[in-house]
Amino acid sequence: MKYLFAGGGTGGHIYPAIAIAKEILKNEKDAQILFVGTKKGLENELVPREGFELKTITVQGFKRKLSLDTLKTIYKAMVGLKEAYDILEEFKPDVVIGTGGYVGGPVLMMAALKGIRFVKVVAVSFEESVKYFKNKEKVVVTGNPIRKELLEITKEEGLKNLGFYPDNPLIVSFGGSRGAEKINSTMVEFLKLKDKNLQVLIITGTNQYEKVLEKVKTETINIDETVKVIPYCHNMQDVYAAADIIICRAGAITLAEITAKGVASILIPSPYVANNHQEYNARVLEKAGASYVILEKDLIAEKLYKKIKYLLDNPQVLSRMRDNARKISKIDAAEKIYKLIKSIT
Repeated sequence: MKYLFAGGGTGGHIYPAIAIAKEILKNEKDAQILFVGTKKGLENELVPREGFELKTITVQGFKRKLSLDTLKTIYKAMVGLKEAYDILEEFKPDVVIGTGGYVGGPVLMMAALKGIRFVKVVAVSFEESVKYFKNKEKVVVTGNPIRKELLEITKEEGLKNLGFYPDNPLIVSFGGSRGAEKINSTMVEFLKLKDKNLQVLIITGTNQYEKVLEKVKTETINIDETVKVIPYCHNMQDVYAAADIIICRAGAITLAEITAKGVASILIPSPYVANNHQEYNARVLEKAGASYVILEKDLIAEKLYKKIKYLLDNPQVLSRMRDNARKISKIDAAEKIYKLIKSIT
């Protein structure tokens, strides 16, 4: 069978598609798989790295206020629909699967118009998410698909691969592929407060790497062997395995990965997403005792330092958070979604 995936922009849209695609190939060795994304999205790097073919179309998100950009967006939408139609005509997929991002709109619309089967259910990560949908009978709680390699690395291997010492705790911060300015700036201030034996990895996001380095230099912060600042990490399996505490946003794929690996976390939900869904995500983990939530408006280095010091000084609390994270994880999401796909084919 032929499967077409439409999703892109950020890792949160791409990695679940890759996980599902790998699950398909595990069950169907002769399956043909094609990804459709945009020219500027992270998919241009991630999808080929995983060995899958990628085609791109023209698409742009609508801004909330009407402007000249609105006309450009409408024009690009029409171009994107035509390009999506051409791809569907050429590839002739049996199933089309959308995993998020602007690219999903034109591809799924054209697939529906052409009568191609696409997943007629909404797969969500948490039970608490169901209430936000009108047609609840179409919503299935599967969890978010994760890459199996995330589960295969030990803590010792992760620390070695990242170049950190095995006996000192490691704190990791990241804000997604594009980075989170507030998290980055707070972590730079945090470096002034941290204990000497505490190891820190700051993954800035490619767009903010130079800015963070400049701030470190301006603040005359000494970077020694216990601190690493990098723009991006392709081997997040090492990060999840090595980290004692992770400070991050609360996107669905990130939460799926940290719970699957059982990592204690301090979540800083993005206030810039639709319907404040990241805070809802974060509160699920907080309620389960797996995370602490600090809203971005309340995030300061001193507060973060006190929370981290408390957790490291109370290993039983940290251990309980890890256990609670594992309890709410759904590591078989890709299998569940594959079964949903097969149920309509």
